[in-house]
Amino acid sequence: MSSEISVFLADDNLIVREGVRALLELESDIVIVGTAADYDTLVEGAREAAPQVVVTDIRMPPTFQREGIDAAREIRRYHPGTGIVILSQYEEPDFAVSLLSEGSAGIAYLLKDRVADGDQLMRAVREVSAGGSTIDPRIVESLVNPVREEGALTHGEEGVLLQVAEGRPIKAIAVAERTTPEAVAASIDHLFLKLARGASEGSRGALEHLKALHRAILEREEQGERLSRFLPAGFAQRLRTGGYRIGETELLEVTVLMSDVRGYSTITQHADLSALAQQLSEHRAAMSSAVATGEGTVMQFIGDAVLAVFGTQLDQERHAERALATALAMHGAQEEINQRWAAQALPKFQLGIGLATGEVAAVLLGSEERLEYTVVGDCVNLSQRLQQLANPGEIIVSEATASALAERLDAEQVKAKVKGRDAEVRALRVRAVGSD
Repeated sequence: MSSEISVFLADDNLIVREGVRALLELESDIVIVGTAADYDTLVEGAREAAPQVVVTDIRMPPTFQREGIDAAREIRRYHPGTGIVILSQYEEPDFAVSLLSEGSAGIAYLLKDRVADGDQLMRAVREVSAGGSTIDPRIVESLVNPVREEGALTHGEEGVLLQVAEGRPIKAIAVAERTTPEAVAASIDHLFLKLARGASEGSRGALEHLKALHRAILEREEQGERLSRFLPAGFAQRLRTGGYRIGETELLEVTVLMSDVRGYSTITQHADLSALAQQLSEHRAAMSSAVATGEGTVMQFIGDAVLAVFGTQLDQERHAERALATALAMHGAQEEINQRWAAQALPKFQLGIGLATGEVAAVLLGSEERLEYTVVGDCVNLSQRLQQLANPGEIIVSEATASALAERLDAEQVKAKVKGRDAEVRALRVRAVGSD
């Protein structure tokens, strides 16, 4: 049985890697069976070579974070008896704790600048190959007697940084800290100068704070993007900054648009359901795009119907004109889609659209986990009734909507009884596209 110890070596720095290789090859009982410069090559190479010991740097491509530790754990999943020697450039006790959290047997943690001192590296390789463990004395000292980094943030500064990361305005931070906005602004300036100096001097704490702040900003932006998909422009920003609360209502003058596919129930009886689902998806996407272009908000999809509102965005004017322009655009977009569908022998969708203008109560319902922004008012119900009066390719516009338009609408007068109203409803019929 061979007494040689097989070693797989990993470091992204070629000079360091070859230097460590040269040190190890001075020993007659140590043989290098492979090298790597990144996480993937290390894991794959060690799995194939099945070395007794892996000697690896902590930080390597692709992220230069903790690839060495993660690779070590992955390798030991396939070869549990593999000894691991971690080489670190810095005294980072938290990495040592992470490495040793699953047991210390067969683990060594050394500092790079001391591997050439005496025979420390060779002793560590032999120790872990036999199931033992070794930790550099300086790391042990850091674990036992942690020293607060010079220039580290105070408890108060940590609190202010947390509020900045949460995106809280200076005035809100001032209220929380019971001070003035001017004092908070000066404190934040000092805080960032302190972090910048620390980062430039290699302070790990400062770097971690800046990384955490960056992650928080990205998470807020992602959250904002998600909210903006479901909420009117400007409203999502108010919600994120605390300017709007769940359950709070506000009265708005808006124009509500309701569209519906005529004869959809009949279409479903004869269509291929998989193809119909794709058609419905394409229809909704086109309608959503038209509403977004008109600066409206899609409030709800109800089967083949679309409910949208114009005027909920901050300081938005001329919402009736935007709603009418959007209704015309929706008809036009669906007509183009129908032409493509005809070439595929797919049934066409023909729309009826109703517009109603009036006062609504806008409210954010739900919880922190699930939110729904909705509007409540008579014009919401009226828009639905009006779209029921619209023939394929038509738009039925309420009197209030027509009055809100800057120019007189050239359209046919409509009088009809609708469900929920005692008196006849007066409206106007607008033909957007031809129908068969």
